[in-house]
Amino acid sequence: MITVTVLGSGTSTGVPTVACTCATCCSTDPRDKRLRTSLLVQSTTTTIVVDTSMDFRRQMLDHHVMDIDAVVYTHHHFDHIGGFDDIRPYNFRAQKNMPIYALRRTITALQQTFPYAFEEPEQLGGGVPMIDVIEIDDEPFVIGDISVQPIPLLHGSLRVNGYRFGSLAYCTDTNDIPPDSMDLLSGVDVLILDGLRPQPHPTHFTINEAVAIADRLQPRITYLTHIAHQIKHDVVEASLPDHVRLAYDGLCLSLS
Repeated sequence: MITVTVLGSGTSTGVPTVACTCATCCSTDPRDKRLRTSLLVQSTTTTIVVDTSMDFRRQMLDHHVMDIDAVVYTHHHFDHIGGFDDIRPYNFRAQKNMPIYALRRTITALQQTFPYAFEEPEQLGGGVPMIDVIEIDDEPFVIGDISVQPIPLLHGSLRVNGYRFGSLAYCTDTNDIPPDSMDLLSGVDVLILDGLRPQPHPTHFTINEAVAIADRLQPRITYLTHIAHQIKHDVVEASLPDHVRLAYDGLCLSLS
């Protein structure tokens, strides 16, 4: 049994968005409160976090995540790596390095953004993230008892990774799924897919484009994530076909 929890379903600005008074940003519906995009994947013995979002610390506190076996990164944009420094408390607790799995471009961005974690520290003070870096591409790998299949995606012109965990696939930050990756998604039961907003965007699927992907792959259910403030949950979800729903922070799914 694997349990998957949506830690954050929002776009890079989060929702509410700073200095905005739109209907979504002023909404009292908790489903319209969206932290930056991230995912928690757990078996009885293994815990994986997909992306240390800018809200990573809050997400870990909100969901009482006491131990993490590894972090798996989709790509290097700051809303997906910005919480990297908050790996430190898990180092303190476990007294060991945290394995991180990432594409080469993401590793380079982490090195450039958080150089103190990859160099001999000038002084330790409160410590630095202690990590073991595992470079990945499109070959499957295993963390504890959880098998992970990378799904190559395009985010505009940028190569990023989605991931398949058994019968669930997670494909955030994309506007193009290559044919070979569509094959890797064949037979998936639950799909969590980028669906930014109704209006076109150069690097994200629109709602209609995401629905079209769901229609092609035909999972039992598709949840849209990386949702912008142009989407008010109750209004937009009512317009979607039955097999497509909007994800929300705290959505928890159990998979055999």
